[in-house]
Amino acid sequence: MKALEGVKILDFTHVQSGPTCTQLLAWMGADVIKVERPGVGDITRGQLRDIPGVDSLYFTMLNHNKRSITLDTKNRTGLEVLEGLVKVCDVLVENFAPGVLDRVGLTWARIQELNPRMIVASVKGFGPGPYEDCKVYENVAQCAGGSAATTGFREGPPLVTGAQIGDSGTGLHLALGIVAALYQRQTTGRGQKVLAAMQDGVLNLCRVKLRDQQRLQHGPLREYRQYGENIPFGESVPRAGNDSGGGQPGWIIKCKGWETDPDAYIYFITQAPVWEKICDVIGEPEWKTHPDYATPDARLPRLKAIFERVEQWTMTMTKFEAMDILNKYDIPCGPILSMKELAAEPSLRKTGTIVEVDHPTRGKYLSVGNPIKMSDSPSEVTRSPLLGEHTDEILRHVLGLDAQRIEEIKASGATGGAAKSIAAE
Repeated sequence: MKALEGVKILDFTHVQSGPTCTQLLAWMGADVIKVERPGVGDITRGQLRDIPGVDSLYFTMLNHNKRSITLDTKNRTGLEVLEGLVKVCDVLVENFAPGVLDRVGLTWARIQELNPRMIVASVKGFGPGPYEDCKVYENVAQCAGGSAATTGFREGPPLVTGAQIGDSGTGLHLALGIVAALYQRQTTGRGQKVLAAMQDGVLNLCRVKLRDQQRLQHGPLREYRQYGENIPFGESVPRAGNDSGGGQPGWIIKCKGWETDPDAYIYFITQAPVWEKICDVIGEPEWKTHPDYATPDARLPRLKAIFERVEQWTMTMTKFEAMDILNKYDIPCGPILSMKELAAEPSLRKTGTIVEVDHPTRGKYLSVGNPIKMSDSPSEVTRSPLLGEHTDEILRHVLGLDAQRIEEIKASGATGGAAKSIAAE
């Protein structure tokens, strides 16, 4: 049995933030029913295509383990089918612009009337406030949530990160909210609204920078290289380059082959408890007792010179050779791994963190598997659905409709074809 087996999710999400959330719930055993527009579907089916006429990797890698039904919610019969699904599902997840769900006819009051146990979970760009109606995408969220202002080098402009902390990060937050709401429903018997704003999610992931903003009011941030270089701090947390955010000085330094390999680097942390081991490894044993290097405070003004000396040592070997030596002495470090290296890493294949999936039109492709491992809830990754692939199956088995009623629904255009809208009627 899987953790969320028996839970039905009505998935109105598209692009990345919402699908990340519902895919995670599907991996944990929930039955995720993805509602898509007839003939179009999730817009990412056609975005960034690498094979003509085939669902893009953008779509397939965010919609595993789901079922797809095509439904025209502007069609009267289509709306009836949708309301039928609301009655039998546990959670409705959406990441529309504010007000869209209301215009469809699914106001909170109507949903409560149809199913008072229904949980309605939403991703929005901003929470209630002056910007709540603004359209938000990944990089906008990173900028509005404090990430970009604190990413990059001090001398350069703000930078966004390659990790999708705005979209996927908010989807992860929403998934936790949904599971908590399901748990609370066991006691109250009632559904509730769950909101995850992208700005809020990014800020939560940047909490150490909000920590540093408050520390800055009481003096310079001593673990930042800027302090050791006697460069004054301003009123806001600066961009810290590759400084460690945990208080232990760290930096990315070159390894053998860096001239031609853009990823021949390693992250190295000069952790205080292993300082003497670091001195022995890099060939500077006198630094263990030298007054300029013996204590963390003495080393702070000299971090640039220290990392340059460590780099002289790491440049004599590959990042993996350096890591093997450093790990023997519990010196914190980590190789800079490229996507090519991660895709080929056997240990990630073995744990299911990277999986190979077979798709009927795309063929085999690599994807990320469930990052959360549970000992009593196995997780498997199945392919994403074709557009409308499970329409009949959902009408028959989820709503319990007979063949005649299903044909009537199709004839109305509710699932595609010649549709008649409510407005036209």
